[in-house]
This record gives sequence, structure tokens and C-alpha cells, in this order.
Amino acid sequence: MSSSLSLLPLVTLFSIFSLSSAYSTTLSLSPTAAAPPPPLANPWQRLNHLAAASSTRAHLLKHKNTTISGATGATKAPLFPRGYGGYSISLSFGTPPQTLPFVMDTGSSLVWFPCTQRYACSSCNFVNVNPSNISIFMPKSSSSSMIIGCKNPKCRWIFPDVRCKNCDQNSTTCAAEFCPPYIIQYGSGSTTGLLLSETLFFPENSVENFFVGCSIFSSRQPAGIAGFGRGPESLPAQMGLKRFSYCLVSHRFDDEPVSSDLVLVGGGGAAAAGVEYTPFRKNPKSANPAFQDYYYVTLRKITVGGVHVKAPYEFLVADAAGDGGTIVDSGTTFTFMENRVFEPVAEEFEKQVGRRNYSRAREVEDRSGLRPCFNVSGEGSVSLPELSFHFKGGAEMVLPLADYFSFLDDSVICMTVVTNNSTREGIGPGPAIILGNYQQQNFYMEYDLENERLGFKRQLCK
Repeated sequence: MSSSLSLLPLVTLFSIFSLSSAYSTTLSLSPTAAAPPPPLANPWQRLNHLAAASSTRAHLLKHKNTTISGATGATKAPLFPRGYGGYSISLSFGTPPQTLPFVMDTGSSLVWFPCTQRYACSSCNFVNVNPSNISIFMPKSSSSSMIIGCKNPKCRWIFPDVRCKNCDQNSTTCAAEFCPPYIIQYGSGSTTGLLLSETLFFPENSVENFFVGCSIFSSRQPAGIAGFGRGPESLPAQMGLKRFSYCLVSHRFDDEPVSSDLVLVGGGGAAAAGVEYTPFRKNPKSANPAFQDYYYVTLRKITVGGVHVKAPYEFLVADAAGDGGTIVDSGTTFTFMENRVFEPVAEEFEKQVGRRNYSRAREVEDRSGLRPCFNVSGEGSVSLPELSFHFKGGAEMVLPLADYFSFLDDSVICMTVVTNNSTREGIGPGPAIILGNYQQQNFYMEYDLENERLGFKRQLCK
């Protein structure tokens, strides 16, 4: 399970880029090349909140614990960028259907919605989210709502060691006791509620007896969460999907009516052209059950401007317990790197950018929580080293400049990767690198569940 969605609006990005050399990117600073800036009363503070939220979610992902009839074709759902830093989809549950927004999250598995008139959300003042008007699901208005019983096998998806004290231990059913309430931590937020069996409706098909959370109380959650992780309670698992894919439009369209398609594929079909693949790692048999939800991949190396950054091997490749390695997470905004990986990456950028006579903007670093930042005032264009991730199997993700550097205005640019600033020498618990949605912008991302591999291709998402 994962993820704090306590994220604030993003700063404006420049999305027009061109390659000036094999390993650098040049970006125009002319007014016509820049996206129209949103009104930012205090952009440093917002950037600081966004960086802190990404780090907080990374901490929870690394330490987290959790107290059908399938579709045969392809189903599409619009995926919208949001000012809180995530991407949302609308799903319809119940009979008759009730449609609500959900945060799409590949770092967790449970699907849950705000539920009943008693639903309360603490500290839910997100941009363009009215905490007193969050969409809620009403079980009493649905003829297909049923509370999951303690003896229901699905209860063990969340509570594998549950004991039903009020039920006959030899019986497979029991109406005397419900499945226990769940409490899930999402970074700096949380949610709690009861588990239901419901019907999930799509225009092309429906999924009966869908296992879903009915949350009564949450903190710092802008909406319900649609878990797309690797657990049996996830939406892909319950729908019996062979694969799903998305292409995230730029965060400069946050909260605007601009979307791209989330594609859910339950049957066969031709693979997309030009896609590079890297295999998913088998999930670790860890004492932490949350690690079973994650999409681990093997990152062989990181290059900055064509230079191989020397990151410790144990941080790049996960061990048998799931410590170290890389996961892909749509619910994290900025990519997270453990300090032993982040520092050599940052130092290589500082070295190469320093040769281009851009001075460090240390005051902005202190205020934003991001580093390195550089002063680029008075420049007609900015040339920066290329950042590339090299995965097992030869797949290489070459990031567009707007995916790893953000312009605060026309004078300062900051790297949008965060760390925990740990001084620990050894590997900590959980993944060492979390590839966030900011670095997935304008990539076709394919989760091939049938062949257990991640595919990606750089393209303009729309």
C-alpha cells in the first residue's frame, strides 16, 4: 500500500525542448516558449510542500505496513492531472451507478471511496478541492452493496491472519462478524473504514462482487484511491487484466479539462510499436506485506550527460527482502532517491552545469527543498545535461528536460528529484529509488501483467 497524496500545485514547466548534443538538452527562455504561468502567491513555499510530500510518501512506501467476471477487451478512462500532484480517474460503483473521482495509484492495491454521510476528512484543503464537498458513495442508495464478512476469503487479502471469534471455525460463511476495519497510511495522510462487495461499472462491461473500501474517515486525502498495485485486491487483479497503460499529460495542465487515456486490457492484442521493455522483478518475500504491492524493476545505471554515475550496487538492485532497487509509482510526484544514489547524481549535475557558468541558487534551494538549483537569468536559452535511466534488458529512459528540471520563473531552475538526506551508510528498508509521475510525463507507460514487464516510450501525451 502506499502513498501520500498531500501534494500541492506544481510550478510552471517549459515543455518545448530540443536536443543540442548527444547528451544535453537546450531549452528556450523566450516568452513564446514558456507555458502560461499560473498565479503563484509563493512559488518557493509550494515547491517546498511538493518536495516534502514526495519525500514523506517515499518514507511510507519504504516503511509501510497494512493493519470475478473479467473484461475481455480494452476499456478506456480519462486520466486528468491534478493540482495536488497526482492523476485522477472517475469510476462508477453501485446499483444504480454512483460516479466518483479517484487518485490512480500504482504504489498501492486497495480501491476505496469516501463513504456515507458520516464521512469526514481532516486537513483536506487542497487546491480546487472543497473538503466540505468531497464526492461520497452512499451504500444505502445501492442495491448491490454488501459488507464483507469475516469468513469471506477476500477479507484475508487485507488481513491474512484474521481470526473470527464469533464464527463457527468449521463454517465457510458467517453473518455474525464482519471483516475488521482497515487503517491505511498514505504518506502524511491516512484512511479508515469497512470493506464492501460492490459492482464496478464501465460502459463496456461490469465487474460484480468487486472488493472495495468504504472509508468513513480520512486525513489529507483529496479523493478516494484506485489501487493499481500487484496485490489481489487491486483493480487490475480483480478485473483480470492482462495489461494496462497510460500516458501522463504535463502537470502544467493541472485541474484543466485536459486528459489522456488510461487503457485497461483484459484480452490479447498487438503490442504498441517502439516500446522498450524491462522485466518486473519478482516481489520479495518480505516481512513487510506492503512490498508485495510494488512494481519493482532493475535499474542497471544512471547517466548524467552521458557520464555513468557511480551509485552503490546494493542501492540499485533490490535484495531478497525488498530493500534497495527501484519501483514505479504513479502516486509519488517527484522521483525519490536514497541519499547514496542522489548525491552522486546531484554532484554530476553540479560539475557539468558549473562548466556552463550557471551559478548555484542556494537561497532558492533552502526555500524550495530542491537541489541543485541554478541561476539562469539573462540567458536566451539553457543547455543542461541529459538524465537517463538504463534498465535491465537494455531499455533506456531518456527524460525530457521538463521531467527533471523545473523553472520557478525565468531566472531559476531546480532539479525535481528528492532525497531523505540520510547519513546512513547501508541500505535502508524498502526501495532506494521511486520513479514518480513527474518523471513519467509524456511517456507511454505499459504495465504488461501477463508477461511481467514494464514498457515505456517517449511521446507527447494527449
